[in-house]
Amino acid sequence: MSKTAIVIYSDPKGGTEEALGRLFNALFVAYELKEKKQEVALIFQGTGVRWASVVVKPDHPAHALYNAVKDTVVGVCGACADVFGATNDVKAAGGNLIYEKAIPGTSGIIDITKYLDAGFRVLNY
Repeated sequence: MSKTAIVIYSDPKGGTEEALGRLFNALFVAYELKEKKQEVALIFQGTGVRWASVVVKPDHPAHALYNAVKDTVVGVCGACADVFGATNDVKAAGGNLIYEKAIPGTSGIIDITKYLDAGFRVLNY
């Protein structure tokens, strides 16, 4: 059975169709892999942490798809949320901020390398 980590980096603040398209594609892949009963780890990293407080809104176009895969969400990069000013919004939305890997000058990030070490393929959106 395959294992896949899907990392969302696109920035909803950019307001572009490309950013929304990347989110949708990441969620599509998560949905398809989940349907196939494969292991999926969905991660919000970089400016993508902002999505964690956006897709939970019922009127967002990706809300239903997000709800279908939210059990695959590992969490939101804590240091990224701090740097990009999303920490309070992510907390208010119930997001799981993760500060597991100390990186100089940050409060800690999600360690993507642990997924590589565990044999996951990593898809970046």
